[in-house]
Amino acid sequence: MGLPWYRVHTVVLNDPGRLLSVHIMHTALVAGWAGSMALYELAVFDPSDPVLDPMWRQGVACFGFGAFHVTGLYGPGIWVSDPYGLTGKVQAVNPAWGVDGFDPFIPGGIASHHIAAAFVVAGTMWYGSATTPIELFGPTRYQWDQGYFQQEIYRRVSAGLAENLSLSEAWSQIPEKLGFL
Repeated sequence: MGLPWYRVHTVVLNDPGRLLSVHIMHTALVAGWAGSMALYELAVFDPSDPVLDPMWRQGVACFGFGAFHVTGLYGPGIWVSDPYGLTGKVQAVNPAWGVDGFDPFIPGGIASHHIAAAFVVAGTMWYGSATTPIELFGPTRYQWDQGYFQQEIYRRVSAGLAENLSLSEAWSQIPEKLGFL
């Protein structure tokens, strides 16, 4: 793609209708791509190989469990019992998206957490790993201006010298990633 994101936005900036339609179209393209990839994953699904099965890695199974099985849309639901564990039955539950979803006695939290976990898994897959922003985008100016990395290098070299290492040995133990940040 030849145009940076800001170039496209400046073209439609003063036309709210076009700006909205551009973003709706972008959402449709992304959703279409995600849907087609989900259908592709279903087409190549091999239940005999659960470790290398892409659907497990991409959270499709987690989303399916939360969105369909637990909610009862295409499944029986989950076992729901009273807070004392005396009586219970299998029933469909609605996702609890608010603060009440964190209450362990509200079964809707199970559905909402499985659905949300699927998006976390998909986001983790998109960025490659569950990582920190510094690993994704590099250091910030604040970290440079405060001498954040230099202080850590100095601390590690001082610790090496305290262990009776030579200066070159202490410096050689600095991780390459830390030395070049």
